Amino acid sequence: MVPESDREKAVELKQTPLHTIHKEMGAKMVPFGGWDMPVQYTGIIQEHLATRSAAGLFDVSHMGEIFVTGKEEDLLNFLESVTCNTIASMKTGQVQYNAVVNEDGGLVDDITVYKFNESKYMICSNASNYPAVTKHLVKYNNGKVTVVDDSKNWHQIALQGPNADAIFSKYLGKDLSSILYYHFEEMNWKGETIIVSRTGYTGEDGFEIYTSNTLGVTLWKDLLEIGKDFGLVAVGLGARDTLRLEAKYPLYGHELNAEWTPVESGINFIVKEKPAPYLGYERIIADKKNGPKRKIVGIRLMEPGVLRENFPIFSSDGKEIGKSTSGTHSPSRKESLGLAILETEFTKNQTEVFVEIRGQKKLAKVETGAFIQGSVRNNR
Repeated sequence: MVPESDREKAVELKQTPLHTIHKEMGAKMVPFGGWDMPVQYTGIIQEHLATRSAAGLFDVSHMGEIFVTGKEEDLLNFLESVTCNTIASMKTGQVQYNAVVNEDGGLVDDITVYKFNESKYMICSNASNYPAVTKHLVKYNNGKVTVVDDSKNWHQIALQGPNADAIFSKYLGKDLSSILYYHFEEMNWKGETIIVSRTGYTGEDGFEIYTSNTLGVTLWKDLLEIGKDFGLVAVGLGARDTLRLEAKYPLYGHELNAEWTPVESGINFIVKEKPAPYLGYERIIADKKNGPKRKIVGIRLMEPGVLRENFPIFSSDGKEIGKSTSGTHSPSRKESLGLAILETEFTKNQTEVFVEIRGQKKLAKVETGAFIQGSVRNNR
């Protein structure tokens, strides 16, 4: 989970505005994506289960916020040319899961796109990738739109879990039921305009909340206090990873990278045909129409052991057919599960495969359905 390069450059790690508070709370800190981040406070399993049953609060202020502005036609032409989902279908106040693609059909990053109006969009990009995303957008900008990486001026925390709505509604003194899943609202709060988005990375209902850095620190403290009666706990990167794996959400550097197309990476539902081709269009659409030679699927270990990344996977006749990309022991299901990239002929539900763990081949099964049924609102 922690890149080797980060361990080697620990002295150069960036810190979020909540860094001091994390340490005061007794968090165990680790390098992640160039940042010094909390991996856990009280324990990964406890934090994971609290988020599934009540609520969890996450520091995600290391994420990037890139604003793209301009005339409507110019904006659409530009954004459609660098992403694989259809921007033109978005409505004001909508959030869209999308991906910035490169010339070869691989991914620069998976992103969420926020439409404020016809002349203003925001791209939320992963912590280690937003400089690369910004550079990529600037490279393909024909000068008709403005691309600004404003990440340093924005703070983001995520409030997730079945009690998230009740907690934040009480805090704001406002009914938030009008904010549908994958939609957002701008609100005036404590003298500034904040962004409240019903999105997340856990499979549970909840919000990602964008504020100034100063207000973000205040909001973190206030929510932990008001959320006590609702079972709210602070959650680190460890449980963030187990939660996203149970929800089958991909992570850049694991299921997503610069070489694999969105179809191979298991996010083919965001790949759309467009009148004007985007970067890597021919390869991506060929994968979409004809099926890729390999793709990401869920797998579940049927024997004792813990699934981790980069374990070789074999067919029943001993042929190596792929590798695991992420793995964990699921706190919710109490079994080992994860994601893997396999040759497509072995990706049907319940196909038996074998994962090599410490020299032993362990039986596993492909699982194409959901690992968990969370509280997330499926009404995009």
